[in-house]
Amino acid sequence: MKWLGIALLALAGFLVGGVVSLWRADSRVGAVITGVFAAGAAVGGVLWLIE
Repeated sequence: MKWLGIALLALAGFLVGGVVSLWRADSRVGAVITGVFAAGAAVGGVLWLIE
């Protein structure tokens, strides 16, 4: 079931793109919230893959 870890990493990459877009649009609060979700998805994906 390695595909779930890869999917989480892909989701994290997508969310990081959203963070950049929101930051450039001067929506700092939305960027920070999305960044927290991106970090969670990235950490979850890495932990899933090393387990």
